[in-house]
Amino acid sequence: MSARPRAASQDSQEEPDDEVVPYSDDETDDELQSEDDLDRSEDQLPEPEIRPTIRANDREYCNQPQFQKKVFLCIKKSRYSGNAIKTYKYNVLTFLPLNLYEQFKRAANLYFLCLLILQIIPQISTLPWYTTLVPLVLVLGITAIKDLVDDLARHRMDKEINNRRCDADILLLSSSNPNSLCYVETAELDGETNLKFKMGLKVTDERLQEEDQLARYNALILCEEPNNRLDKFMGTMIWDSQSYALDLDNMLLRGCKIRNTDVCHGLVIFAGNDTKIMRNGGKTRFKRTRIDILMNYMVYTIFALLVLLCAGLAIGHTYWYESIGSKAWYLYDGLGYSSSTRGFLSFWGYIIILNTMVPISLYVSVEVIRLGQSKFINWDLQMYYADKDTPAKARTTTLNEQLGQIEYIFSDKTGTLTQNIMAFKKCTITGLTYGETNHHWNKYADKKFQFEDHFLVSCIRSKKDPQIHEFFKLLSLCHTVMVEHKGDELVYQAASPDEGALVTAACNFGYVFLSRTQDTITILEMDHEETYEMLALLDFNSDRKRMSIILRFPDGKIRLYCKGADTVIYQRLDANSKNIETTQEALDIFANETLRTLCLCYKDISQAEFDAWSQKHQAASVSMGNREEALDTVYEEIEENLLLIGATAIEDKLQDGVPETIAKLAKANIKIWVLTGDKKETAENIGYSCQLLTDNMKIHYGEDVNVQLRNRQTQRRNDPQGRNKKLKEQFFTESGNNALVITGGWLNEILYEKKKKRRRLRLKKLRKRFTNSTNPPDSNQPVDDWEKEKRQEDFVDMACECSAVICCRVTPKQKANVVSLVKRYKKAVTLSIGDGANDVNMIKTADIGVGISGQEGMQAVMSSDYAFAQFRYLQRLLLVHGRWSYIRMCKFLRYFFYKNFAFTLVHFWFSFFNGFSSQTAYEDWFITLYNVCYSSLPVLLVGLLDQDVNDKLSLRFPKLYLPGQQGSLFNYKNFFISLFHGIFTSLMIFFIPYGAFLQTMGQDGEAPSDYQSFAVVAASSLIITVNLQISLNTSYWTFVNFFAVIGSIAIYFGVMFDIHSAGIHVILPTTFTFTGAASNALRQPYLWLTIILTVGICLLPVICIQFLYQTIWPSVGDKVRSLKNLEDEEEERKKKKPAFQRGGRSRRSAYAFSHSSGYADLIASGRSIRQRPRVRPELPEIKIILFDPQTK
Repeated sequence: MSARPRAASQDSQEEPDDEVVPYSDDETDDELQSEDDLDRSEDQLPEPEIRPTIRANDREYCNQPQFQKKVFLCIKKSRYSGNAIKTYKYNVLTFLPLNLYEQFKRAANLYFLCLLILQIIPQISTLPWYTTLVPLVLVLGITAIKDLVDDLARHRMDKEINNRRCDADILLLSSSNPNSLCYVETAELDGETNLKFKMGLKVTDERLQEEDQLARYNALILCEEPNNRLDKFMGTMIWDSQSYALDLDNMLLRGCKIRNTDVCHGLVIFAGNDTKIMRNGGKTRFKRTRIDILMNYMVYTIFALLVLLCAGLAIGHTYWYESIGSKAWYLYDGLGYSSSTRGFLSFWGYIIILNTMVPISLYVSVEVIRLGQSKFINWDLQMYYADKDTPAKARTTTLNEQLGQIEYIFSDKTGTLTQNIMAFKKCTITGLTYGETNHHWNKYADKKFQFEDHFLVSCIRSKKDPQIHEFFKLLSLCHTVMVEHKGDELVYQAASPDEGALVTAACNFGYVFLSRTQDTITILEMDHEETYEMLALLDFNSDRKRMSIILRFPDGKIRLYCKGADTVIYQRLDANSKNIETTQEALDIFANETLRTLCLCYKDISQAEFDAWSQKHQAASVSMGNREEALDTVYEEIEENLLLIGATAIEDKLQDGVPETIAKLAKANIKIWVLTGDKKETAENIGYSCQLLTDNMKIHYGEDVNVQLRNRQTQRRNDPQGRNKKLKEQFFTESGNNALVITGGWLNEILYEKKKKRRRLRLKKLRKRFTNSTNPPDSNQPVDDWEKEKRQEDFVDMACECSAVICCRVTPKQKANVVSLVKRYKKAVTLSIGDGANDVNMIKTADIGVGISGQEGMQAVMSSDYAFAQFRYLQRLLLVHGRWSYIRMCKFLRYFFYKNFAFTLVHFWFSFFNGFSSQTAYEDWFITLYNVCYSSLPVLLVGLLDQDVNDKLSLRFPKLYLPGQQGSLFNYKNFFISLFHGIFTSLMIFFIPYGAFLQTMGQDGEAPSDYQSFAVVAASSLIITVNLQISLNTSYWTFVNFFAVIGSIAIYFGVMFDIHSAGIHVILPTTFTFTGAASNALRQPYLWLTIILTVGICLLPVICIQFLYQTIWPSVGDKVRSLKNLEDEEEERKKKKPAFQRGGRSRRSAYAFSHSSGYADLIASGRSIRQRPRVRPELPEIKIILFDPQTK
């Protein structure tokens, strides 16, 4: 595994390599030019200085002063990270102070703390201190308990991870395999499940096999700074005065899984946060929902209104006292305050009285609702994956309603959309197509292999068709697969899952690859074993898109076998090759079925021809300059005039329900972008498989995009007003039929992201040149940061015009950058979903991160906000749970603001009749318990249980999701509607009882027109009104909702009669002063009539408005609810056009092959081959029983 070459830079004339993953976004300052060196050529860049130093078997070496870094003042710590991780926030000592500090950073909590302090001051206190203390302690306590539970879970996870064995970037010293070979699976790093090999240095392999040798090992390792480059490592080992070069082939990176290797010995190079996988993880971001942010702004708005109201009332009190209060002898209090002083004190008094406009219980109520919604996600059996016993998991409780507002989904491919399992599905041989049979007759057959075509089995076993024999012989010989015998079982280790699938297929059909040495390959051909001499192995690479092998048969014949992409094989076929058209038709059908294809061909070579070619091959192999190009040229000479045998078709299996899920989410106006490290052809084929791409789409590649963006940049430069206006023209004339497929190399070129630090310096220099010169700037370069930002914005605008976007060959950091660009320029709510460590950065960057617990470990799950086992569950998470959570939260907030305005503004109207004296309209305990006991439970249940339509209809009608994307259910318009609704209700609750009390006489001849009776009637009217109002807002009724509404009203009357009783007054006479008020007032029938009249007038306009809206202007939800008892009248789905049609634009290639070069170099070196035993045990006798498919 050699280090990948970098994509061409923007300054070079070369275009980026579409097959290369452009790891260039985490360079250290040492790799960059200084500003003074900008005039020098980039070819003269200084080599990075190697800094980190590790000495084997010497822990104290790294604690020396030169390896310390300053943390704070004179406090220093080691510059090397430890292997322990810490994600928890608190410990026993810091929990209380730190948690209180974090809670009081919330504006509302700090406001109520200040309010509590004001209530302690006698001169301005208008309410007892406990009216604020009780709710504040309740809010702080519930939040603290929730934070403690979350942090204890983090403690447990940290402890579990830290108790594991060493998990670090390790230098491989030796292993139990010959030549210290070690096979690793890098799925968590790059998403590829195929095995790769690592190898220790020859010197460490020979001298570090035993424990005592390892104990005496004292080498010094000099290496690069910690970085995120998964494709590169550079270091030097100094041992016994000798220096040895180290590269990535010698490293076992954190996240790799060791396979087929019993024992490994290594030296830790990087640990903890210094490891490459952790460097790719990105920063953990604090995520907040849009509703959270909007809610905070609304609280600030309420506070501003509160200050204005209090200021107005204070001014009113000043003038009232000046004109009336100071002249009324019965109001004399002996304090001697001036009217302005009294107005100032009145201001603070009203701040205390009207404090319930800023709802202290709002935040804790929101947290309770979110916690309940998270539990519903965890308990959803329809998101439970029984095969792996994996339920859905909401790993956060703060983002649920954001799930109902998603506009863009960024998805990984491997393991997220696909199962990462390759299956040999079909093949075409000499123009005939075969597919699907069973293989119970073959002891080496893979039990999971399914290929049901009995005719092909009959042809193979009859041995009548030599082309079929050549077809499967080619599959068993032309590859770089390694094999290991475990009893009677063969274990294949392939450089790509495609190669493994092909060799397994050949094995299942009776052509069993048994073993290989440096220059031989042994296979079992049906019933006899054959060994072939390998003369040359022409390995695959991304430019050749094919591989070949030259073999000498036992009879001395020399033959070349070749397999590769149809686009390159067809160019090299002999004019006399047969079945070209029929094979091409079969390839078209395979591509139409989104199968990955390879063409197979061969060529006989004479001894003289081979000898002449072999000399050229030897010369190219030892070439010191452009060796790869020289070898490719030599390979081209021999790979011509080939004879076509047939083609294979492999299925990269999608997860169940992926196409349906993507189609459903598209109907909900959610755009899906695929961001993957896979090569372009593979990603594009999966796009067709999951129906993200269709054949009527026009696909735009990096070259086209770059041209269009340059044209837009030039147009902006030529316009004198270019910097002051935004160009509105669309990039594509036909909207809806465009797709974008772009590679990581082109992404860097287009967005000017490559070598960011170096580019910043270059931008400064370009600005200087442009300022000092009359020459126009280079059209390929940004003049300044503004142009770079506009270029990025143009790219996002162009991509968003497309129906589908696929970014392939991208690094983990590029994935995160793409997400960040859409968030920045579209202000959209984004969701990222992936299953590997290479998706962690993307998951952390998006507003919502979803991890799939798949084949690639748990790194993505541990960094995610939500986790489940299958991609198809995403539609239920968004269209059901997300939509419900959004609707519930919006309804809760609208009602919560309304009931607090209705409650608080009664004090405001009362102020006009009490000389603006800061007297309350209610009894003190009613004020304390209003939000806690009397009106909290019904609205909490609506926030937890309400649903406008059931889950089946939510999935059936994805358009129901649109209001969440538009944010139409909770915004400033809804806020002011709630405000005016609250004002209206407060007016009715004050003035109707006021009118009733103005000139009245009770049945007993007494006039109960006292303040306390008025307070009882107003409070009773308010409680009944707000509880019936939430009943009108409830769409989904359960017994619990009914009980909560009736129970809240009953609790109010029960508590009120207790508080107003004589018994409690005797115990605490100064605290409970409304003795007998309730019983005295509520025994008057006309006061009950007043309450009923007040409630009726408050609710009647709401009922009328709701009726009009549902009949004249029904919402989508109203229309769906009206259909929920009818039969499904949805028109039949139109038969979808095939993903590929002949006669369209140029045929796309569906070839399948390794992501990188295979094991050719390893095989040719001879180092990786196990020593064959002197006497190999004979294979068990295999009896071949002829099978006639027509008989049982």
